[in-house]
Amino acid sequence: MSFAVKCESSEALKVGCLLQVRMRETKEWQLADIISIRELKGKRQFYVHYVNVNRRLDEWVDDDDLDLSSVQFSMDNKKREQDEPDAEEMKNVKMIELGRHRIKPWYFSPYPEQLCKMDCIYLCEFCLKYCPSQFCLGRHLKKCNLRHPPGNEIYRKDTISFFEFDGSRDELYARKLCLLTKLFLDHKSVDVKLSRFLFYVMTESDSRGFHIVGYFSKEKHSDNDYNLSCILTLPPYQRKGYGKLLIDFSYQLSKIEGKTGCPEKPLSDLGLLSYRSYWSETILELLIGTSSNKNGERPSVSINDISERTSIRKEDVTFAMDSLKIINYLNGNNRLCINADTIAKHRVAMEKRKIRIDPKCLKWTPKKLTNRK
Repeated sequence: MSFAVKCESSEALKVGCLLQVRMRETKEWQLADIISIRELKGKRQFYVHYVNVNRRLDEWVDDDDLDLSSVQFSMDNKKREQDEPDAEEMKNVKMIELGRHRIKPWYFSPYPEQLCKMDCIYLCEFCLKYCPSQFCLGRHLKKCNLRHPPGNEIYRKDTISFFEFDGSRDELYARKLCLLTKLFLDHKSVDVKLSRFLFYVMTESDSRGFHIVGYFSKEKHSDNDYNLSCILTLPPYQRKGYGKLLIDFSYQLSKIEGKTGCPEKPLSDLGLLSYRSYWSETILELLIGTSSNKNGERPSVSINDISERTSIRKEDVTFAMDSLKIINYLNGNNRLCINADTIAKHRVAMEKRKIRIDPKCLKWTPKKLTNRK
């Protein structure tokens, strides 16, 4: 049960109140829930979650950002005020510096508490060691002899490389990679047994070394034939086609293994969008590129055929084709019907994909892993 009142000042606000708050990034007013309240330099600040908005936009706001004309109080406000907010509900790192990039984190990550009090955490972009200051990082860089991620380089074309490493052999790097990932993936777990996973780190190279762009991990043994467990493209490299490059690479490995695969599910909202786009483009590329026979007719193709040639699991092939609306039931049979508009949109999308995985540049043999104990 709740009731709405006008508040004369923010002193009346409690944890759990709902009110209109001006978002700092967009300056738009949005209904928000107060998660926590603190005193900073004699002024009250409020940590808010915007209703029906991704948690990465949660933030601390001041009095000036609050609309006190209609504040909703709930009967359980008093109980919520007494309860300590879950630490993972609130961002704890203000900023990180990774190489030439300064990045504002989206979510909580369990970095050491003392570091989280700093205005910025400085990371070595090669070994991912975290430092409290630029001076400390500078001293570390003079001693750090790494210029690329651990493991073996299994792919290189132009400036793009992939390095494969085993979580059991390079556990310290894997642990630090998980801490970095948690800043940008809400549901990422950092308490997993890293020895169960292989990691594939994508880099961009220049004269200074190989700079991390993103990565994916996969279980060494998966009962569900998952070919990917966790995937991240770092924010400075997003919207540049690197996410699809990571996805494509995971399927190239599946092709070499001679099996179909799929990502671990459920997928995040952004993950589902990326995969649906990749599946659709890959399937359309295959279908449109299929040559006609001597009579000008295209040969029949089954979902099994598509799955075997792309290594995309049959369920995901069906999902993508349903999304594209290219399966029609005609005269007792399912028919593939791709209209001109779909083909035109596909060609535009493929022209935007400037970077693609070249299978000839992949030098990789599946590891012969011992059975699980």
